[in-house]
Amino acid sequence: MDYQKPEHIETILKNLPTKPGVYLMKNKKGKIIYVGKAKRLRNRVRSYFTTNADGRPKTLQMRDSVDDIDFIIAENELKALILEETLIKKHKPRYNISLKDDKRYPYIRVTWQDAFPKVETTRRVENDGARYFGPYSAMWAVQNTLRVLRRAFPYLTCDRDIDGKDDRACLFYDIKLCNAPCIGAVNRDEYRAMIQELMDVLGGKAEDVQKRLTDKMMKASEDLNFEKAAAIRDQLKAIDFITNKHKAVGKNMTDHDVIALAREDRDATVQIMFIRNGKLIGSDSRMVDNTEDETDEAVLEQFISQFYANTDNIPRELILPNEVEEARILERWLSDKRKSSKVTIHVPQRGDKRKLVGLAQENAVESLQMMRAQYEADTTKHETAMSELQEALNLPRIPNRIECYDISTTQGTAIVASRVVFVRGAPRKSEYRRFNIRTVMHEGSDDYQSMREALTRRFMRWKNAVEADESLSPDGKDKDETWRLLPDLLLIDGGKGQLNVAKEVLEEFDLVGRVPLASLAKRIEEVFMPTRATSVLLPRRSEALYLIQRVRDEAHRFAITAHRKRRTKMGMASKLETVPGVGPKRRKALLKHFDNSIDAIKNASIDELAKVGGISKEVALSIKSHLD
Repeated sequence: MDYQKPEHIETILKNLPTKPGVYLMKNKKGKIIYVGKAKRLRNRVRSYFTTNADGRPKTLQMRDSVDDIDFIIAENELKALILEETLIKKHKPRYNISLKDDKRYPYIRVTWQDAFPKVETTRRVENDGARYFGPYSAMWAVQNTLRVLRRAFPYLTCDRDIDGKDDRACLFYDIKLCNAPCIGAVNRDEYRAMIQELMDVLGGKAEDVQKRLTDKMMKASEDLNFEKAAAIRDQLKAIDFITNKHKAVGKNMTDHDVIALAREDRDATVQIMFIRNGKLIGSDSRMVDNTEDETDEAVLEQFISQFYANTDNIPRELILPNEVEEARILERWLSDKRKSSKVTIHVPQRGDKRKLVGLAQENAVESLQMMRAQYEADTTKHETAMSELQEALNLPRIPNRIECYDISTTQGTAIVASRVVFVRGAPRKSEYRRFNIRTVMHEGSDDYQSMREALTRRFMRWKNAVEADESLSPDGKDKDETWRLLPDLLLIDGGKGQLNVAKEVLEEFDLVGRVPLASLAKRIEEVFMPTRATSVLLPRRSEALYLIQRVRDEAHRFAITAHRKRRTKMGMASKLETVPGVGPKRRKALLKHFDNSIDAIKNASIDELAKVGGISKEVALSIKSHLD
């Protein structure tokens, strides 16, 4: 059915200006659910309300919730970008891409504007005359760095007014963690020279410092001043420890951030690697929320605008895996924030920078897998999700066991149904099953009949398991408990049609009422139930919705994997069908012996083929002549 715009929305659309600015979508309660920027407000906003919009489920669901549209005209696209980021941060709209953790990174701050500078940690970079080094991925990394640095450069940590005339120094002087300018042990120039060397080490310019100290150590040793030589040796060890932690990445690289993206189903992680003075000083991963149906370019754009809004420590260059549409605007915005020089966005095609993007990509994938593993192990979230799901769908019990079914097919060939099982919110892969569909053989797929066959076979297994004595082992336990257990929620990937088929199958096995049933439609993530006249829309950021989306996506992934394997196997078998003297039994024996690899069969020698049961040398010769 074509989308029909409400009259008041049509009036708003007709009167929107063609100037740059920001638009705010609101629901019936007046809550802002989406914030966007546009070069021409009228063109951009109207695009949401065409018949199919951009075709993405998230957009369609958002559009159905819009009851009002506000806009703010901006002077230009750059001002619109800044305003959009500010409004997203303030209102946290439901449908906007957003960083899950809006944290500030820690830095090392040297109060160079003071006569006797101190070295401290901070999460805020300000234009106050101090020197800042970082960012670091975690505060513990900063503390470890400072602990080592202080052994090499014993800087002040006290609040004394330093005039060099104090009667005695504190304990830190005795344990060699302060060089005591308070008692005049060093003067102002000597102390600042030491702090300058400390900043050189932090800035990746340690070579000159190391050379000077090495010469000084050798001179002390020649003068038989072994205590002083040992102290300098310890300084060098501390500097080595700091500099070796920072990996050199390229001769021509100075200040860069390397950014990469990893995505799986609805989850997305952005990895950022910090390069300062040609050395990799740290990296971190950030989860990005609400990215489904969005392009990689859109996710990266939003990450950049939100991530760098919270810091003035902007690198000279951002290195990205692919182009972003708003690159020129982002460069202008970042350059304004950096102030000292222009910022560029670069997408390398080869060389060291491309390798760094690959390294960031690998780290992003690993971080994403770790995040998913942590979620699967987070029983608190699982319990919350199941409780929310029970309440929203009015289930008779907590859905501790969820079974989900999906169909995968290409033009009616190699149709495969999948079943995945989630127990207490986590996947139980040992109970995943595939069904090769046999009853749908005609050209053009029939998802309804395929679903009927899969569910019928599943519940026939249940019936046989509970009725047949031979299904029990001598100790009385079920040989395959996966068929005997009924789900607390039977979830179907699809809309009302698939739901009705599933209901009919449950009726055949007298399971209506015993097995709660629901289907999840992709278009706007509606949940249909046979007991409800209208669909259920779960809160977009609820744990319940996230759970059933994960279950559905896992069923879809498993079905596609099974479908590809079956198509590949069918393709191999069809080649062997042309070989004279090779019937179904010999084909099966060959495929089994060579691990379903037609290439392995093709490359095998006649003697190797003849080792397969039922294959004579004459048949082996025939196979070689037909497959070569």
